[in-house]
Amino acid sequence: MLAAVAALAVGCSADDGRSETDDTVTSSAAESSAREPGRVRLVNLGDSFASGTGVRPLVEDSPIFCLRSSRNFAHIVAAEDDYDLVDVSCAGADTGDLTEAQYEGVPPQLDALDGDADVVTVMIGGNNEGTYGRAIDLCGQAAEADPLGAPCTERHGRDLIDPVDRDIYPAVREALRQVRSKAPSAEVLLIGYPWLVPEDGGCYPEMKVAAGDLALLRRLQVAVNDAGRRAADEEGVRFVDMLPPSAGHDACAGPQRWIEPMTASGPGRLHPNAAGQEAIAEQVRKALAG
Repeated sequence: MLAAVAALAVGCSADDGRSETDDTVTSSAAESSAREPGRVRLVNLGDSFASGTGVRPLVEDSPIFCLRSSRNFAHIVAAEDDYDLVDVSCAGADTGDLTEAQYEGVPPQLDALDGDADVVTVMIGGNNEGTYGRAIDLCGQAAEADPLGAPCTERHGRDLIDPVDRDIYPAVREALRQVRSKAPSAEVLLIGYPWLVPEDGGCYPEMKVAAGDLALLRRLQVAVNDAGRRAADEEGVRFVDMLPPSAGHDACAGPQRWIEPMTASGPGRLHPNAAGQEAIAEQVRKALAG
């Protein structure tokens, strides 16, 4: 794979692993539009999990609505392995934003693929059909009246799970097909989403989900994960499964969490914190070295 072209690692600054957000921006030596001869070019596509929403500082001159962190997993990988980086990930993106402008001044993400990419990382699908946001909203409302039961499962279970195979799977597969078409010689990685909630117990109200509805949210995550894996397999893309390594690091895991809870301040709620982005970077690097 790409292990042979990896260069000396460059260390990243450490912190307490929490989500940090302010208006500070920074430039990134890893992000460049002009390729240096002999260096691997990494292009990062995707949504807020890919952009590093909630982890400061932001990339200088990046679109403010994209909340693109200079410490997202792609920046970490590029720094560690001395890659050229083109990062066009953007908060709120769904698969349609790969081919259509998401905001004024934010071109389609696939425009970043000019045939010069060696590696393409893609983390997308969770915003299609409002999948995760809708589930959290509906289950949060239901939990207010019955925090110990399973009100969301009873009212919305099928409505949340059914669209995954019907809508998300084909959309992600088509997105990967288009990435492959634009970057036929690149190694393409689809990164799955880490666990948001634990298997049992919960941490209401930090995560406003009824105890009996944790299983529903986890089934939803498994369904999205499996849809991504199938789409990746069918398009010749490597799938980076974040569910196994993120076990025990969900939003209820206290100091060990990789996901910020609903009570966190700023846009980092329900998103990977700095430790979570580092964990994703580690799995991406393992996949590239394998």
